[in-house]
Amino acid sequence: MTHDHSHGDDPHGHAHDHAHDHDHPHGSELSAVEARVRALESLLVEKGYVQPAALDALVEMYETEIGPHLGARVVARAWTDPAFRARLLAEATPAIAELGIGGRGGEHMVVVENTPETHNMVVCTLCSCYPWPVLGLPPVWYKAPPYRARAVSDPRGVLREFGVSIPETTRITVWDSTAETRFMVLPMRPAGTEGLPEEALAALVTRDAMIGTGLPLSPGAEIRS
Repeated sequence: MTHDHSHGDDPHGHAHDHAHDHDHPHGSELSAVEARVRALESLLVEKGYVQPAALDALVEMYETEIGPHLGARVVARAWTDPAFRARLLAEATPAIAELGIGGRGGEHMVVVENTPETHNMVVCTLCSCYPWPVLGLPPVWYKAPPYRARAVSDPRGVLREFGVSIPETTRITVWDSTAETRFMVLPMRPAGTEGLPEEALAALVTRDAMIGTGLPLSPGAEIRS
């Protein structure tokens, strides 16, 4: 049985108007999360379930080896290699594996392409399924109920709150990630990047651009968000 993961808004911008407080993380909220994590870490170590060195290695792996920079490499390759782009859109998981990227949470990847006619956004309405191997740790707001609910009901409004303005004539399609299938957005290549090498292009690709809540940076603004 197939499951339709996508949701589309009115292509003419007639999105539903729902009041809400969108939870962008604040310092106090992050401090509370950090406190709980540290308490859990201390308990696990105290009970002998894990070794501190193993925890340190895991954290370091996600900080230095696994993160949005891997997805950015995939996007930059797709921008510069039409054959790779075709393979990526047809069968994302083996195409991504060509770059040595993959693992748990990325066994069944689907890459959806932004065009002038369609803008894609990714959400997980049931929990917080996320393509960890290519994007690293999910941001706090991705897991928050306000984003999970309103990304489907009012995607254009959510984009405005992220500072992204999409033309009214552009359709917004929302893809619902699950434990079986994880989605990543292939954003449109910024103008004025002709001739840039892959490394420079990858520096323009933000995490949010690959979720669909942001756009790539312009040339000369290679500062990751």
